[in-house]
Amino acid sequence: MAWVSLGVWATNRRGRRTYFTNTGGWLVLAAALSLCSGCILAPAGTAAQRKELEQHRFYELPPDQRAGPPLPQPAVWRDVLARAFWVNGDLEAAYFQWKAAVTRIDQAAAWPNSNVMVSYSYLFSGGHMKSWDRTTLGAGFDPSMNLELPIKARQAGKVALQEARVAAERFRKAKFDLQRRVLESYYDLALVEERSRIQRENVELLGQLVRSAQARVEAGAPQQDLLKAQIEHRLAQNELDSMKAQARSQRAILNALLNRPAEEPLEMPEELPARPAAADDRLIAMGVAANPDLAELAAQVAGRKEALELARLRYVPDIIPSFAMTGGISQSVGAAVMLPTNVPAIRGAIAEANAMLHESRAMERQLRQDRAAAFVTALVFMRSAEHQAAVLEGDVLPLARQAMDNSHQAYAAGTASYLELIDTQRLLLNLRLTLAQLRAEREKRLAELESLAGVDVETLGTPPASATPSESNP
Repeated sequence: MAWVSLGVWATNRRGRRTYFTNTGGWLVLAAALSLCSGCILAPAGTAAQRKELEQHRFYELPPDQRAGPPLPQPAVWRDVLARAFWVNGDLEAAYFQWKAAVTRIDQAAAWPNSNVMVSYSYLFSGGHMKSWDRTTLGAGFDPSMNLELPIKARQAGKVALQEARVAAERFRKAKFDLQRRVLESYYDLALVEERSRIQRENVELLGQLVRSAQARVEAGAPQQDLLKAQIEHRLAQNELDSMKAQARSQRAILNALLNRPAEEPLEMPEELPARPAAADDRLIAMGVAANPDLAELAAQVAGRKEALELARLRYVPDIIPSFAMTGGISQSVGAAVMLPTNVPAIRGAIAEANAMLHESRAMERQLRQDRAAAFVTALVFMRSAEHQAAVLEGDVLPLARQAMDNSHQAYAAGTASYLELIDTQRLLLNLRLTLAQLRAEREKRLAELESLAGVDVETLGTPPASATPSESNP
């Protein structure tokens, strides 16, 4: 540390040389120092970040005040998704993490970063000095903490701003992750309900076959067909009970995402609801440019660039000003220059920041390739599920239903065996179950595409709208 005294010599009324004695100037200096205590050197972009955060302030309300109206029964996917956005705890936590990161901008960019220290001393000695001349007043900064130059505080604010942007992208990532989980859980529940409806029809049909077999046994037919029908009916009823338990479990999972009691009623539509999807060229045009993971890494790269620049600024010396006044005898102003003598530590910090920057760039490059491959894969599987569902519904199912009708007629006429009838019925049942699974798979792949693209499919490539309590799909 080097001490540099700054001042102007003058001669007081006693003919002694002393420092510049313009008390008014020192008062102005003291006032300026006190004003600096409230200075924030916020970088450009801070106001925009705060404005964006402000659009999500409804998360600061208690959950019961932003839950919205009760879910309609049956619940459609838009209403379910809207409630999840309003009350889900994971998304609320991501908001407050973002808010905390924004508040750290002011902490990092505040200047001066050191507290002002005011000192007082009184001289006890002989002579006929006045009390005022025995008094020494001093003002300076806390010697235990270096007063950084304003440029360093501004640079630290830039680093904090990039960290806030990273937190903002994590909030957006949490939004799309929640959207994917809610839609997947919603369609899993809808699929279980659809399977239960199909199985219920199967149980009713098998019950009719049991009654028909009983009538034939009473007419003198062998009991073998009746026993087989009763076994199939019991197995089908057991499968239906298992599906009901699965639906109850899946409903509890979805209710947890919606911040509702596990046993809260949640009815599904009679048919698997389908969401519209654009043509492949428009979906591919969306790509993964707005992927939340990539946006988070891009903000992280920018933040590490700023951190590297902040590490380099450690080579710049810090200057700590001070002021002292002893009555009317002397006044002085000085500055302590803090020289950066720990060069190895500074070089190490710069090297570390540079290594972390290259790490983030490598991760961003690889993640872009991974997300692009996952996007194409999800799109291929979604279109494959659509095609298979169209073929089953348009070509195969009508033939299976016709075969089922023919088997019933043949069995009633005694020209077909019970095993042939059961095989035909199982074929129709499996086709209907497969169709339901393909439809659910298509919707889950669409939700995965939205998560990978970072875009709601309904917007077709525009940035996602800010969430508000009145919006159904923020």
